[in-house]
This record gives sequence, C-alpha cells and structure tokens, in this order.
Amino acid sequence: MTGWLTRHPTALSEEDRAGLKDVLARCPELDTAAGHVRDFGELLSGRLGARLPACIDAVEAGQLPGLTGFALHLHRDFDAVTAGVTLAWSSGSIEGAVNRIKKIKRQLYGRAGFDLLRKMILLP
Repeated sequence: MTGWLTRHPTALSEEDRAGLKDVLARCPELDTAAGHVRDFGELLSGRLGARLPACIDAVEAGQLPGLTGFALHLHRDFDAVTAGVTLAWSSGSIEGAVNRIKKIKRQLYGRAGFDLLRKMILLP
C-alpha cells in the first residue's frame, strides 16, 4: 500500500492502479491522505516551495493524525524546509561522504591505527 501511495502514478502498473483505486474507494480517509501525499510529492519534485504553506494548511485542515503531526514539524523549522524544497543545491553528497567515513571508523574502532583509517577513507 505504501509503495502504491508514494510512487509516481505513471510508475504503477495497470493492476496496481486498479488495486489502489479499489482501496481508496473503500476508505475516504486514506483517499484524503493519498491526495496530500501526491501534492507533497509534486511540491518536492517540482521544487515548488511557494506552495508549501497551502499544502501544510490543507493537511492541518484534514485532521489526519499522522499527517497533522508531520505538518506541525514542518512549521517548527519552516524557513529551512522552504529553502530545502525550493533551492537547487543540496548537501546530500557531503552527508553521504560523512556517513561513509563514520561507517569505516565504526568498523575499525579500536583495531586499527590512523594510517589504516586514512588509507580506507582516501581509497574509494
């Protein structure tokens, strides 16, 4: 079910689309949640940060427990979230490199010296 809701509609097979349509017809709350998920996905993929306040307001008006909590957390750091969904640059590659170094360090913790750690980090 989660895969059906989070994938782009064009990425679903005909069988999956029919199954999703059937499930959403049986549960109006899930249909509402699916609409919010699609809207948020479009906002992210299109870098439409200007639509974020309207998206958050719609989620809060829907009063769906899991999504209203998510919207509340978006409000807490609204400027950073808006920048994240609007700006083209990202620190994702840096975060990936930092996580790789931390993993190597954990693997070698207490068993290797600085020289081996340096070789493992500098070699891809």
